[in-house]
This record gives sequence, C-alpha cells and structure tokens, in this order.
Amino acid sequence: MAVIVKAKRSAIVPRGQAFAGLEIEDMAAPVIAALLQDFPHKVDEVICANALGAGGNVARIIALAAGLGHVAGLTIDRQCTAGLDAILLARALVDSGAAKVVIAGGAESYSRAPTRLRDGVPYAQARFVPQGWDDPDMAQAADVIAREAGVTRAAQDAYAAQSHRKYRVAAGEVVEVLGMARDPAAGRVTAALAARAAPLAGSITAANTALAADGAAFVLVVADDLAAQLACGGLRILRGANVGGDAGRPGLAAKAAIEAVDGLGADLAEVMEAYAVQAMLCSAGLASVNIGGGALARGHAIGASGAVLAVRLFYELGAGQTGVAAIAGAGGIGAAMVVEKLT
Repeated sequence: MAVIVKAKRSAIVPRGQAFAGLEIEDMAAPVIAALLQDFPHKVDEVICANALGAGGNVARIIALAAGLGHVAGLTIDRQCTAGLDAILLARALVDSGAAKVVIAGGAESYSRAPTRLRDGVPYAQARFVPQGWDDPDMAQAADVIAREAGVTRAAQDAYAAQSHRKYRVAAGEVVEVLGMARDPAAGRVTAALAARAAPLAGSITAANTALAADGAAFVLVVADDLAAQLACGGLRILRGANVGGDAGRPGLAAKAAIEAVDGLGADLAEVMEAYAVQAMLCSAGLASVNIGGGALARGHAIGASGAVLAVRLFYELGAGQTGVAAIAGAGGIGAAMVVEKLT
C-alpha cells in the first residue's frame, strides 16, 4: 500500500493579501523543496490540482521551479475535491507499480485567477452541469441544504466561531513563504462578529463561509517497501473514493464519500468547511472532527484544500490511529480517503 511519508503546506492567505503578488510556483515550489529536504530518492511524478489557473500545465511549471526538470508533471481539475484526488491518483500510480515516488497535492491563487468569458461576458462561477440543468450559486446551494435540514444561521455562526477558536498548526506543518508561518485569517471570527455579517444567501454569510484564498499543499507518496526502508513512519493510505451526487446540493457529496470509504469509524476526521452548514451535515456520525479548526478559519484555496486536509491528518493523528479526509465540490462531487498512522 502507498504511504504518505511527508506532508507540508504554505499558509492559506485570503485573496488580495500577502500572496497576491506571487506566481503560483512561488507558493508551491518552497513547499515541495521542504518535502524533498534530506530525501535521497528520485521523484517520478508531480500531480498538482488547480481550478482557477490559465492552463499551461501548472504541475510542470511547479516541478521546474522546484528543480525537478526530469518530471513531466500532471495538472488535474476536479474543483474543490482535486487536491485530495491528486493524492488518490498518486496512490494508484504507486500501488500499480507505475511509480515509486510521487508528489501530490494542489496549489491555487485566487488573487491571480484570470478573467474568464462566456459569449464575451465575464463570469465568476464556471458551469458545472449541462445546459438546462439546475446550476445554483454555491452560497444559494448551501442555503438550500440549510433550510431543508433546519440548520439555523445562529447554529452556523456558532460552528464558524468554534472553528476559529480551535485553530492551531503543528510544528513543521507550514513552510514559510514571505515569512508567513500561520493562516492570517484564523481566530478573527467570533459569534458576535458573525451575527453582524450581511447575508450572501439566506442564512449564508461571509462569516460562516470559508474565505477565497491563495495557498499550496503537497504530500510525498511512496511505495510501502521504500517507506519501510526510510523508517520514518507516515500515513498508510487504506481506502479512497470519488462519488457523484446531486448537482443542486453539492455540499452533501462529502457525506456520501465518507460512507463510500467506510470512514465513520475513524479516530479523527478532517472535513472541508466551505460552508458551515455543509461541514455540519457531512460530519454527522464522525467521532472527532477538525480538531485544529477547519477552512472556515484558514480559508479555501480551491485546488489546495483537499490536500490541506491530508496534511492536517498527517500532523494530528497518533500512532495506530485512523483518519478520514473528505471534501465536496461543485457539480455534486465528493472525495474521501482513509489513512492509518504508522509508528
């Protein structure tokens, strides 16, 4: 089985702030360099999730910037789930014998996203379903599931404030980029502040929604025989799944993905908090969720967010414990992964 032997990320920085002037490789290459410090083996592939870039094979650009000129690089886009999908793809390459060492994760710059046009008109949200299908704004879709489940705005605000209170980073988790070693938005939202936030759609506000952000997160995935040789512990990838659900209620797909990997019995869970209500509903039945805070505190760097969940599990799990990471994406898709911490 494939093993994650190292995991690192940058800070997750709100759009338009400290990372706004950085090219995407300027955020990602330092993270990869940190993964490869004192690692003597050849990297076979770099898989990078990215949702908002202008093309050009971001993974190849990042590989070159990190000094991995021999690597072709593979860029994938499955929106919010793609950072976790990249890790599951790395697992498949390693388990099949097609590769021994793969760097996988995601990088996103909301700040530098190009202007996109449809019929000559700029748009903010891409189309996620065929013409004629219901394709709601993400905030509106979150409000729908809140109303259907009877989750009040006050409950969502309380959940968001709790995410900020719980926030923490582990030693070695964040690679400094521009001197930033923590997520600058974390700790700022309280229940009182959330109560004053203007609605985006019904009960959904900027306070109970993850901020659009810039950042990068990657893990080093190797074959189990190499992991044993390195004797450095890590996370054994036990199971993974991708699911398709209701495109009109995309936030709920993470719950289906958790069920698909039999993740409810995991010791710890990292569940994406794109919206408080989505995390609340998808976390039902899980024992211990986002013990160091979630994306409501950190921010949401789309392509990187799924990989951030895996990085958090790497640092929070104790020896012998199992963890599940789960995330939903636009269009009604979900991804989940179950891992076990090696001694």
